[in-house]
Amino acid sequence: MTIRKWFFLFWSCMAVGAVVTAVSGSIMRLTDSEFAVMGLEAAGFNALMMLMVGLMIGAFSQMGFFAYLTLNYIALSVFRKSYLWNALQGYTTLFAVGGLGYLLYEQRTNNWFFWVLPLVLALGSIGIAYLKIKQTNRSAFIPTLFLMFFITFIEAWPALQGETNISAIIFMMIPLFACNAYQILMLPRLLQNAKTDSAASAKPVA
Repeated sequence: MTIRKWFFLFWSCMAVGAVVTAVSGSIMRLTDSEFAVMGLEAAGFNALMMLMVGLMIGAFSQMGFFAYLTLNYIALSVFRKSYLWNALQGYTTLFAVGGLGYLLYEQRTNNWFFWVLPLVLALGSIGIAYLKIKQTNRSAFIPTLFLMFFITFIEAWPALQGETNISAIIFMMIPLFACNAYQILMLPRLLQNAKTDSAASAKPVA
């Protein structure tokens, strides 16, 4: 992996965050007239602020992704056996599903959101994990599931704290999920391209 490819992943992830935030935020704005970013009512200001917030969410997602890669490297060196680390990630993900539902229920969001959000996030995570094993191999299922649910849950923690606002949670959760999915699916392609470039540069000239 070269610096140029990491730079591409960083900026493209921010772009994904900006686009997804602007689209999802605009849809929320149309369906909820009271929804506004930072209290700004004008549509133009809202669109601009959504793009800026999306860029920050993309950068925040990138930090979480790098943190997970570091954690994964350390955990594999500690556990020695990959199945032990995968088992821990699986149990942690299951615990996080229940924990997210309990957190939302405890804060009395409403009669349905506390179970709908964990269910939708879990199903979306399973879908991305399925795409990941099609892209790589079966061993990538649990790590991808862990990243897509648990890491997204942790990254969205600021929106889950304090006075619970369903619109704020959705507004932050959707681009975070999209950015994490983009990174986990794009990384193998960048690594494969890096290997191809290295092999081409190492090939002797006839």
